[in-house]
Amino acid sequence: MRVIQTGNLLQLTWFPKLFPVNCYLVVEDNELTLIDAAMPFSYKGIISAAAGLQKPITRIVLTHAHGDHVGALDELKKQLPAAKVYISERDADLLRGNRTLRADEPQMPLKGSVPKNITTVPDVLLQEGDLIGSLQAYSTPGHTPGSMSFLDQRSRALIAGDAYQTFRATAVAGKTVPLFPFPAMATWHKKLALASAIKLAELSPAVLAAGHGNLLTEPVQAMKQAIRQAQQSLNKGGR
Repeated sequence: MRVIQTGNLLQLTWFPKLFPVNCYLVVEDNELTLIDAAMPFSYKGIISAAAGLQKPITRIVLTHAHGDHVGALDELKKQLPAAKVYISERDADLLRGNRTLRADEPQMPLKGSVPKNITTVPDVLLQEGDLIGSLQAYSTPGHTPGSMSFLDQRSRALIAGDAYQTFRATAVAGKTVPLFPFPAMATWHKKLALASAIKLAELSPAVLAAGHGNLLTEPVQAMKQAIRQAQQSLNKGGR
């Protein structure tokens, strides 16, 4: 596991050179917020990183309910029973393994690894604008119907889940990146993903922290370029 820290944000990465999977620790005054739970075996690295900071993980916040973002959730909740689990009201259904679309949603098949065996029940169902410690929640559907991103109000670090990827290239969810197409393959609705990416770029984050790939500092121009490429791809009807 690789650990990179910028300010109050720690990026924890498994397989950084081949198939990077990230989760994040956000450092608060007396506690830690974990964003995403990576893969089932990742709990050991997460617990170890938190121990090194000498602060407890009191919140587990999920950007969305794909398997590589919730894999260690049950084991983490077992070891950290006091930690509250947060996820969007919409993706709470996916966390239960329910792939059913709602009547007001585009009727396109859900993609990606929706978990089947997660037993943890969320404590808090998030909505747009909610505050979680120093983080503000933003609804960013597209990769999944209930994907959310989180902006640290102190540093303007943006933890975007899979709304963007930064491995091999900076790209909007749904735009295929050669040699690492997997986030695109797991994206439910490309037009909604593009709208969410535009929304996030308009926040002018100082750091972009994606689910897959390295941290980007001063990322806005790269985000705008990724948006242009996604727009061009959608206009052509391609990838």
